[in-house]
Amino acid sequence: MGGASRRRNVYVPAMTRLSYKQHPPDGDWDAIVIGSGIGGLCAAALLSRYGNKRVCVLERHSVAGGYTHVFKRRGYEWDVGIHYIGEVDEKSVMGHLFDVITDGQIKWETMPACYDRIVLGDRSFDLVAGRKNFVESLVRDFPDSREDIEAYLALMDKVSKATPGYFAYQLLPIGVRQVVAPLVTRKFRQFSDQTVEEALRPIIKDPVLFDVLTGQCGDYGLTPREASLAVHTMVVMHYIEGAYYPVGGPATIADGTETVIGEGGGAIYTNAEVSEILLEGKRAVGVRMADGKELRAKIVISDAGVPATYRKLLPKDVAEKTGVPAKLRGIGPSAAHLCLHLGFTETAEELGLDGTNIWAYAPGDREENFARFAADSKTTIPFAYLSFPSAKDPTFQERYPGKATIEIIIPAQMEWFEEWADTKWKKRGDAYEAWKAAMSERMLEILFAHCPQLEGKVDYQELSTPLSTRHFTGHEAGEMYGLTHTPERFRAGFRARSGVPGLFLAGADVSSCGVAGALFGGVLAAGAALEGKLAGLILRHITPGLAAKAEEA
Repeated sequence: MGGASRRRNVYVPAMTRLSYKQHPPDGDWDAIVIGSGIGGLCAAALLSRYGNKRVCVLERHSVAGGYTHVFKRRGYEWDVGIHYIGEVDEKSVMGHLFDVITDGQIKWETMPACYDRIVLGDRSFDLVAGRKNFVESLVRDFPDSREDIEAYLALMDKVSKATPGYFAYQLLPIGVRQVVAPLVTRKFRQFSDQTVEEALRPIIKDPVLFDVLTGQCGDYGLTPREASLAVHTMVVMHYIEGAYYPVGGPATIADGTETVIGEGGGAIYTNAEVSEILLEGKRAVGVRMADGKELRAKIVISDAGVPATYRKLLPKDVAEKTGVPAKLRGIGPSAAHLCLHLGFTETAEELGLDGTNIWAYAPGDREENFARFAADSKTTIPFAYLSFPSAKDPTFQERYPGKATIEIIIPAQMEWFEEWADTKWKKRGDAYEAWKAAMSERMLEILFAHCPQLEGKVDYQELSTPLSTRHFTGHEAGEMYGLTHTPERFRAGFRARSGVPGLFLAGADVSSCGVAGALFGGVLAAGAALEGKLAGLILRHITPGLAAKAEEA
C-alpha cells in the first residue's frame, strides 16, 4: 500500500483513496466493504472509529462516494444525488452522525426558507421551513383547510414516533431482539401497510391540497397510489424544519469519511469490482475480485444493494437458504430517471436563481399522467424536478467563477432503452444520441417555462439515462432509490444481518431511500457487525425509548 505515517498512534496509509489497478491491496483486512455509497462509507468509518478496524472499501466506479459524488465536465460541476438534505443542524442526530464519520469536516449551508416549490399547472405553492411556517404558508393558499393540514401533520407525527424502533431494534442483542421486535414494529406496520392515497385521502378533502402535500413524491419515486405512507412521512418530516446543502459540494462527504477510514489504517479503492463473496463453510470470509484476486476479512459488508448481493455475489444455494431471494420476488426496483445537466457562463445571482427546488407538474390527473408517460415516452412529461446546485453552495463561485449549473430530473423507464441495452457507455450510437437530444429539448422547454430568463443562455448540456445509472452503479433497472418503497417492501423487512454469518448489508435497502436512509443503513450494518459496543451508542443517541424497552426486557 505504499509508505505510511503515524498519527494518533494508529497506522495511516500515505494515501487512502487508491486505484485498485495501480495500487493493489494486500489480502487480509479487519473488514471489507463492497461499494462506497454513503451507506458503505458510513459503515466503514464507524467500524474504523468505534471498532478499531482496518477497513478496505472497494468501489467499482472510478470515483468514490456513490450518489454523493459529483459529475464534472468542461469546467462545470453537478451533484448526482444530494440535491438537498434535512436534519443536519448542530442539534440533530444526523448532523452529529455526519460529524462522527467525517471528523467534523462537513459544513452545511441553510437553503432558502422555501426549500420546495410545488407547481401544479399555472399555480405554485411553497413548502416553508419550520412547522408553524409550513402550516401558515399552506393556510394562506387553502384558508378552509387548516384543520385538515393540522390533522395531516398529527398523522405524520404518529408515524414518525413509530419509525425508529422498526429499524433500530435490530441493533439489540439477539435475545432481546426477539422479545422487543413485536413491540416496536407492530405500530409502524399499521402505518407502513397503508399507501399514501389510502391514508391521506380521508384526511385531505381538497384535491389540490392533496397534490401539494404529496408533491415531493419524486423524492421516493412512487405516486401516492403506490407508495407506503411510511416513506412519505420520512421524506416530509426530514425537510419540514428546513433543508441544507454541503458547503463545497457533496464530494466533501466522501473526503471526510476518507480521513476517518485512513486514520484506522484503511483505504478506499476505486475501479475495484467484486465478483463474488468468499465463503468457508457457512461463513463469509472475504471477496474475490473480477481479476481473480482474493481479499480476506472477518467482516464483510455489502453496500451493493440487496438484489445484487443475493443474485450476483452469493452462490444461489446459499442465498436461497437465507430466505431473502424469496422476499425479493415480490419487491421490484425503485424508479429510474433522466437527468439533464446544464451549464451557464453567468452566475446564479446574475441569472436570478436561488436555491429553492421546483417540482413542476403537468396539468391533469397525476396518476394518469405518470402511467401514460411510463407506457410512451412521447407523451406529456408528468413532472420535472428543477435543482440549482450553484445557488445552494456558497463556495461555488470561488471554485467556478462566473458560472452556474442547473439539473432537470424527470421519471424514466429502462424499457425505453432496450435496443441499446447491450451497448457500452459513450458508444451507444447515433440513434441513442438523437433520442437524448430530442428529450433534452422537451426538458428545456419545461425549464424555460418556469425560468424564462434562461432561454438562449445554455452553454453546456448533457443528459444521463437509466443506462448511465446502470453503468456506474450496477443497478440493473437503473433505479435510483434501491428497492421500491411500497407497503410490501416494508412488510418484507430487509435487515442488516444477511442470514450469512460474517456478512452484513448496508445502504438504502435495509433502511429507506435517499442520503439519510442510506446513511442510517450504514449505521445498522456497522452496529450489527460490532454488536454491543456501537449498538449501545446508537441506542442512546437515536432511540432512547427503544433502549429503555430493551433494559426492561
